[in-house]
Amino acid sequence: MNVEAEPLETLRRRTSVKWTEYPPEVLPLFVAEMDYPLAPGLSRVLHERIAASDSGYVGSPGELPVVFADFAERRWGWRPALGGIRTTTDVSVAIVETLRQAIRPGDGVVITSPVYPPFVEFVNEAGAVVVDVPLLDAADRPSGYALDLPGIDRAFAAGARAMLLCHPHNPLGLIHPSDDLEALAAGAARHDVLVISDEIHAPLVHAGETFTPFLSISDAARSHGVTVTSASKGFNLAGFKCALMIAESPSTVALLDAMSFEVGARTSILGLHASIAGLRDDEEWLDGAIAAIQASAELLAVLLAAKLPDAGCRPPRAGFLAWLDLRRLGWGDAPAQRILDEAKVALVPGLDFGAPGAGFARLNLACSPEVLTEAIERIARIAP
Repeated sequence: MNVEAEPLETLRRRTSVKWTEYPPEVLPLFVAEMDYPLAPGLSRVLHERIAASDSGYVGSPGELPVVFADFAERRWGWRPALGGIRTTTDVSVAIVETLRQAIRPGDGVVITSPVYPPFVEFVNEAGAVVVDVPLLDAADRPSGYALDLPGIDRAFAAGARAMLLCHPHNPLGLIHPSDDLEALAAGAARHDVLVISDEIHAPLVHAGETFTPFLSISDAARSHGVTVTSASKGFNLAGFKCALMIAESPSTVALLDAMSFEVGARTSILGLHASIAGLRDDEEWLDGAIAAIQASAELLAVLLAAKLPDAGCRPPRAGFLAWLDLRRLGWGDAPAQRILDEAKVALVPGLDFGAPGAGFARLNLACSPEVLTEAIERIARIAP
């Protein structure tokens, strides 16, 4: 299925933060929302539910655990145990509530910067302390980055009780190799640490790439891991508030079962139906969206080479986010601010992702070729 971004005049009728945060002269390539129309299957189901005035409280996860397990088996060769699948509002809530069950106030939680900025807020909200073990520079890896496994193990040995794993990793589009995941799981088991694997971008793994879910890696991963995920990134459903928490051992299932009833009850009924329909009926649309994203990534490489050769970017292997290295432009640690002020293009500042993001910015690729071209041309015009 061919998936294309909607025209700017249509997009500007949307009321999400992407289209209301800045005035119309700014091209918004910051927040992780797609410019594509909704997938047809889930759109049809949402219209049906609205026509039925089906806007009450969720009673149970319904078909979602089976539908997700079917999807995961088709896409990644992993079929999670249905008895360990729960729902909640979104991945943010899933992470915070899982942390609350797994740690005590003041415990350390490992994150790996540069990483999704709210990870710091989630740790703080759960009453824990951030232990940052930055990713390593790894020129031999496709993304240029890798987990610092010795550093993570030292943090575990020093007393960290949990880790937030971003897999695929935002903002890099990095898919952690299975060998690294196996070593991480072994270290977590050795030190009795819980790994919460945020796999929200996994449905958007690019064609030709291999994604290995954390819980599929080993018995150690299953005994010391919880996966949190959602259809929200893959199908552009962030506002519909439905996410999954997945556990595959008695001890980790017990963590989910110890949560308040309200954690699951706050799931949106429309989000539940949209997630079921997207995962079950809209894989052709999803593949079309991935193809459009990969085309954008290829176009970005061409544009940078031609118009902004001092900027660097390694193509993401998953998701629709590009990590721009703007250090050679001489714009200091926060180039996104200058780009917003002078080029009228909104990117996410690299420093939002932690200290290793100085001189970087994150760009959203899920837009039309025309918008992407205009954005890079605007930035090029203010470059030295």
